[in-house]
Order: sequence, then C-alpha cells, then structure tokens
Amino acid sequence: MAPDLDLVGLLERRRVVVVAGAGGVGKTTVSAALALGLASRGARVAVVTIDPARRLASALGIEHLGDVPHRVDPARITQAGMPMAGTLDALQLDPRATFDRLVAREAPDEAARQKILRNRVYRHLSTAVAGAQEFMAVERLYELVDSDDYDVVVLDTPPARNALDFLDAPERMTRFVEGRGLRLLLGPRSGAGRTGWRALQAGGHMVMSVVERLTGAQLLTDLSEFLQSFDGMYQGFSDRASAVRNLLASDSTRFVVVTGPRPEPAGEAIALWRRLRDDRYSLGAVVVNRVHAEPAGGGAPPDGLAHLLAAAGAADPEGLAQRAADALSAARARAAADRHEMAALAQALGNPPTAVVPALDDDPVEVTGLARVTRELEGR
Repeated sequence: MAPDLDLVGLLERRRVVVVAGAGGVGKTTVSAALALGLASRGARVAVVTIDPARRLASALGIEHLGDVPHRVDPARITQAGMPMAGTLDALQLDPRATFDRLVAREAPDEAARQKILRNRVYRHLSTAVAGAQEFMAVERLYELVDSDDYDVVVLDTPPARNALDFLDAPERMTRFVEGRGLRLLLGPRSGAGRTGWRALQAGGHMVMSVVERLTGAQLLTDLSEFLQSFDGMYQGFSDRASAVRNLLASDSTRFVVVTGPRPEPAGEAIALWRRLRDDRYSLGAVVVNRVHAEPAGGGAPPDGLAHLLAAAGAADPEGLAQRAADALSAARARAAADRHEMAALAQALGNPPTAVVPALDDDPVEVTGLARVTRELEGR
C-alpha cells in the first residue's frame, strides 16, 4: 500500500475517469473529490453522479442538480482552501433524457422519432430493462467527451447489484433494441414473424384477448410497433455501443476502484479489479475509503484515570474510566481489522497503486469536507 500516492496527479491529462465499486463505499464522494482536485489543477472538469440522495448538489452549493451541467461557484472552492485554476461542472444522470437524445440522433426522420418517443414500451424502457441505466450512464459520458467542452469527465458509476454490470451494458442494450427474440414472435414483416403472429391469433384471437386482459392493454401490439420503429436504427445503436466500448478501453480512460476495509466490499473490489485487468481496461488505482487509524498515544489508558476523574468531579469515575478503556480497546481492534483487510486486499491484487482515505468524524457533505478528501487522495 502507498498511502502517500498522489492519485489526482496520476489521473491528470486523462479524458475519462470511471469510479466504480460496491454500493455504499463512498463512490460519489470520491468522484467529487477527484473532480475537485483535477479542476483545482487547471482542468475543465465535469463530474456525472448517479446519487439519488443529491448529496453532491448540497456539497457543491447547487440548489438542484439535473441533466444539464451546472457550474460550481469557484469562490466556494477557494473558500475551502483549494486553488481553482480550472472549472468544475456537475450533473446528475437522467437516463430518460439521455435515451431521448440518442433516439433523436439516430432516428431517420422526425416522424420516426415522435413515434418512438410516444410508444408506451419505450417510455418505460429506462427503468424496466436490465442495463438501461448503466448504458445511459456511459452514453452520457460519451456525449460529454465528444462535446469537447471538457478536458476530463469523471463518472460515478450507477449503484448496481453487481458493480461489473456497467461494463456489459452497451451489449445488453444493443441486444434488447435489436429484439431478435421478440422480433421472431412479433415481426409481421418476416415469414417467421407471421408464423408466430398467426399462432398467437389462432382460435379466434383467443390467445391475444387473454394477453390483453392480463396486461390491461395491447402489450404485444405496442412491442411490435416499438421494434418496427427501430428499423434502420440498429446499426446506429450498434456503432454507438462500439464507440462507447472503445472509449472505455482506450488509454485516455482510467478506472478507479473504491472499496472499504471490510470483507464484502473488498471482495467485490477484487472481482472488479481482476475483471478490468483481464479485459485489458486501463487501471488507475484502488481507493480504500473510511479507514480507521490507530488511536493516538498508544498503550493503555493512564494508571489512576479513575482517580483523576474523581478529582475533577466526574460522576462515577470508576465506570467512566472503564468505558474509556473499553472504547480505546474497541478503536484499536477496529484499526487492526482495517489494517488486516487492507493487507489482504493488497496481496490479492498484487499491491496496486492505492490511496487511503481515513474515516472522518462527519460525512463530507460540504465543499470543506470534499476538499479534505481531495487532499487525502493527493497524499497530503
């Protein structure tokens, strides 16, 4: 482990920083702190968050964080003791708005675009299809990089059951939009589709009427219309997915894996790091967040603590001294457990570049707190 690693310096001159890890390990905080550090060194930075609690907006003094980039007031940064040679924009992912823009770009004409946007299946796509949010996150990332408005874009990856999901999202979304399985059943333009359609309509439309009663609407008709509306757009979606994949795999991108000093998130971090390494993505560093330090002073509580407390007029000096001793012992045990977990993580991953962020008394919910995390990530 190298707790004095300057991770911000390591990420300078990269176009994309992807911050990934298990849920609850502080990805949003680390993403914001890295973006703050890069902006302070002169870069034009955008940070994309998926945090539904909108903590980033509050920390950066933004009343409402939405899909449109919002410039952070540089005075707030300098007041927190950080230089601000560049710019920092923040935004929160809106999967529906991102997908709408993708459809608008790929649709052959206005009529086709409106037909898709009004389709009931499409309207539920961003929340109902596995991988939709992850795909929209990397699509928004690509939009921002492609705009050339920023030197670097920092992506806080979506919360997911599996932190690896976003890597496979472009392929999953392409497969869904192509809809080969559904197209076989629903596509009336193809011979196989007509066969499947006739099979469903056999018996005086009995099957269709049952499906409609169960769904409360003409679901199969909507699906068919949705798939037919995408005729001629599959190649565009496939090309876009390839472009996103190539961006993530390029040398201009670095992945930062965030974890905590506990077995479950550390296990997920190990799996993620190995997957990224095996798939030849460019790795930046591991960030171990909320690490408990060894209590200052060392040793046992001073002899005669109960006597000193009694002399100071404390109630129940013996009990208070014992509680102090218990708290010190617990703090020591917690620090030892964190050191053990970090050593196991380093061994499992072959001692990768690692930044350590200590456990703070309070969550960094304002710029001052973010600036402190930034300084830790700079090894200061």
